[in-house]
Amino acid sequence: MNLPNKITFSRILIVPVFMIFVIPFPDSVLYSGLFEFIRPQMLQFNQFVLNYGNYIAAVIFIIASSTDGVDGYIARKRKEVTKLGKFLDPIADKLLVTAALIALVERNAITGGGISGWVAMIIMAREWIVTGLRLIAAGEGIVISASNLGKIKTVSQMIAISLTLLNNFPFSLIFPEFRFDRWTMLAAVIITAYSGYDYLSKNIKIINVKE
Repeated sequence: MNLPNKITFSRILIVPVFMIFVIPFPDSVLYSGLFEFIRPQMLQFNQFVLNYGNYIAAVIFIIASSTDGVDGYIARKRKEVTKLGKFLDPIADKLLVTAALIALVERNAITGGGISGWVAMIIMAREWIVTGLRLIAAGEGIVISASNLGKIKTVSQMIAISLTLLNNFPFSLIFPEFRFDRWTMLAAVIITAYSGYDYLSKNIKIINVKE
């Protein structure tokens, strides 16, 4: 496995680590007889996750997000573009964002410091609709490349998710009453939805509705 693929694969492996610091252990696990011998430690870890886990998760998410594009750049520069890399790269990106959205929905139910299920649904729906469109296009020998709007969408999602994980920090220190995290998430949802519409409107001809 070459270096670009290792970087991509590391983004996939980091997803469960990220989840551990966002979502505390559920009661069904905590009070299971299987883990009785380490229950006190698990309870302590849960408290840590509820108080500080989102900040650690934010650092993990930012680091993982910053590698997006690095693997592709290295692969092209070294002429090490492989089918495995083309397969893993979009999976790694979508896994990270999907995991973050699901984790924030669950955290919202526990602490109120997350996002609505509607936010997650809209963003995830766009991602899978465009993925499906690209699969159909690939079957026809057509490549749908990422647009500038798609790149803006990705950046807006990364910023919004990071600020939500950080609970509006550092803006909360200067403007405690203004929730930058919520406004950036709203902007990300709007950009994501419009980006999906843009992809569909420009490539709808690929789908033959008569068949």
